[in-house]
Amino acid sequence: MESSERSMENIFPNGDVYLGNLKGMLPDGNGKYTWSDGTVYEGDWDKGKMTGKGKVLWPSGASYEGDFSRGYRHGFGTLISSNGSVYKGSWKLNIQHGIGEKQYQNLDVYEGLWKEGIHEGSGRYAWRNGNMYIGTWKAGKMCGRGVMKWSNGDLFDGFWLNGLRHGSGFYRFEDGGYYFGTWTKGVKDGRGKFYPAGSKRPSLAKWCSFGLHDDVMEGSVSRSSSMKSECRVMERSVNRNLSEKFSFDGFFRGSGRISHKSISLEENWSLSHSMREVAHCHTSCLLSSKSDEFQNEVQDSGSVVYEREYMQGVLIKQRIMNDEGLSKSSKELCKTKEAKIKSCANTYEGHRSYFLMLNLQLGIRYTVGKITPVPMREVRSSDFGEQARIRMYFPRRGSQTTPPHYSLDFYWTDYCPMVFRNLREMFKLDAAEYMMSICGDDGLREISSPGKSGSIFYLSHDDRFVIKTLKRSELKVLLKMLPSYYANVKEHENTLITKFFGVHQIAWKAGRKIRFVVMGNMFCTELRIHRRYDLKGSYQGRVTDKDEITENTTFKDLDLPYEFHMDKLLRESLLKQISLDCRFLESQQIIDYSLLLGLHFRAPEHLKALLETPGSLHEPEHTFARHGAISQDELLIPPKGLLLVTHEPNFVSTQPGPHIRGNTLRAFSVGEQEVDLLLPGTARLRVQLGVNMPAQANHKLQQDGDDSSEAELFEVYDVVLYLGIIDILQEYNLKKKLEHTYKSLQYDPMSISVIEPKLYSKRFINFLERVFPLEP
Repeated sequence: MESSERSMENIFPNGDVYLGNLKGMLPDGNGKYTWSDGTVYEGDWDKGKMTGKGKVLWPSGASYEGDFSRGYRHGFGTLISSNGSVYKGSWKLNIQHGIGEKQYQNLDVYEGLWKEGIHEGSGRYAWRNGNMYIGTWKAGKMCGRGVMKWSNGDLFDGFWLNGLRHGSGFYRFEDGGYYFGTWTKGVKDGRGKFYPAGSKRPSLAKWCSFGLHDDVMEGSVSRSSSMKSECRVMERSVNRNLSEKFSFDGFFRGSGRISHKSISLEENWSLSHSMREVAHCHTSCLLSSKSDEFQNEVQDSGSVVYEREYMQGVLIKQRIMNDEGLSKSSKELCKTKEAKIKSCANTYEGHRSYFLMLNLQLGIRYTVGKITPVPMREVRSSDFGEQARIRMYFPRRGSQTTPPHYSLDFYWTDYCPMVFRNLREMFKLDAAEYMMSICGDDGLREISSPGKSGSIFYLSHDDRFVIKTLKRSELKVLLKMLPSYYANVKEHENTLITKFFGVHQIAWKAGRKIRFVVMGNMFCTELRIHRRYDLKGSYQGRVTDKDEITENTTFKDLDLPYEFHMDKLLRESLLKQISLDCRFLESQQIIDYSLLLGLHFRAPEHLKALLETPGSLHEPEHTFARHGAISQDELLIPPKGLLLVTHEPNFVSTQPGPHIRGNTLRAFSVGEQEVDLLLPGTARLRVQLGVNMPAQANHKLQQDGDDSSEAELFEVYDVVLYLGIIDILQEYNLKKKLEHTYKSLQYDPMSISVIEPKLYSKRFINFLERVFPLEP
């Protein structure tokens, strides 16, 4: 039988020329095709499509040699562009995708992961001038955990967003000085500590493990921690040095397996996952450990340490800290955090915590996927209560309705699925986005709780949702109040009460049951939260131990030094809704709830000349006032005023968030029109109840002497407020009603920690009316 393949030269009417094997009238096998514009391909063909190994030369001088599939660059190959840049790595449908190395025309080099032609994932970028960044990327920009080292020796280790330092981190100056703190959009923002060269500082290894992640309060996590992902312990140790971790030369030059066949997508993704693990856990820790070695060589000169506070890059406060006191405090803090982590590990016996996170994701994915296709309808009485639930068994091997997984066998219970489906609709949450936020590949992060509840919290990778474990009693309260809660949410669009999106239970065969609720994170905000307060309107135990204060401490009632003056209509709307919410909680016999208040401070315009600008990525941070040249007294800051302007829907984001719900507020100062908050050079934000609310924070200063005729002095700050009512699952114990009523009559109600609901709500509202007073 004659073969249908033949080798011959074909000249086409359009001037193209093909020389090689044919199958019928199509190139098949090995051949060379020259287009009329001068482009040449020589290599493998399959049924008229470039498939296999081959090389393309373009008239511009550019060339590609590597794998092809169905006419596309697909697999592994090298592209030399006409401008001199060279890319060597993985391709997908003509686009750089997977692991690759590119040397740019200006001799900058990037090695790492690509996604659809841009840097995405873990990678290393080396600038021609000697600067280098190693860490994670998103959409072509530095985003996530990473280390930037400048050619002069300066180094930043921390979190990034859109190519700028954003979140917690530390900056090491070339002379050995360190600054530990937080950044927003490239500039210092919030509290931090500066350690001059030669002074004692915390261990960077411990800081890497603990110092980045102490930023949670019940129900809310600051958006500034949005880039904080935990430096988890890998199951296998990686002992290679930093250059080996991020060098792909060995991989590219490796076995003939790479040079003789294309890399499958499965291989690419496996390598990508490995790269993400390395960058997540080891990049900065390795540099930090090397920095610790350097620190051991430095003599302790007994230098002072400076505690500083910045607002949008402006240094506004500084005080000198005692070195010995600092060391003691730091050690106690580390012990506290270690104890918290050990407690979590003991509770869930090590791997149980990982299994729980995996079970959560499997269950929520199943729940949302099952309920979403069901046609929307009004809820019925049968949709409420403990019996209104879906129960499903998830064996490890999988079943007809559940996927296989690497966790323990478990039972999943979804309480009141139709009710929470409707609530998510009312909160304007897209089902697919909700599922991806919690169940996406980036997973959940476990975060420690500062409260007394002993609950464990998980945070979604995008910081939009908080998952909190519940006691059995809390679950009962929530299910009992759910019909009224549903009606309240439906009636009051602007309610400040915690937003619940789902209640679930996981049960393992061993008998352990874990109940949890999914809530909105009210501090998932566009602006950085500088201070957080948990306010109950009580004096009993409502003060924070000064030795335990950190950048992310949630303060209490007696710590609040401010009164907040607001626009007349904004204040009226706020207190009216708080009163309505308290009336609802009172009707449900709920006590011990709190107003969670977040403050974003604005730097005054007249101090912007001192601003530490984000600067170029190629320039190290300048060190103005590095050695404490300013006074250690606090600077007094006069207000500039926040600007309220008429609401323009086309100029602000109207997308619902995990905490944002309700209409745009009206302001008396703008003719009772709907308003936006304008922050020059920063943003234009929609003003809603509990979100982006502008105010002036007044702090009365204590004066020396007894001269009562002297004028009162105030510190006045421009602030943006974020607030909501949390901890609403504590039901009043009726058995103690007489005892607490008697106490409230005999003593100051502000000193009683537990009182009946009616008195609690009255005390709560009275306290907040003093916090948000009427303008004189």
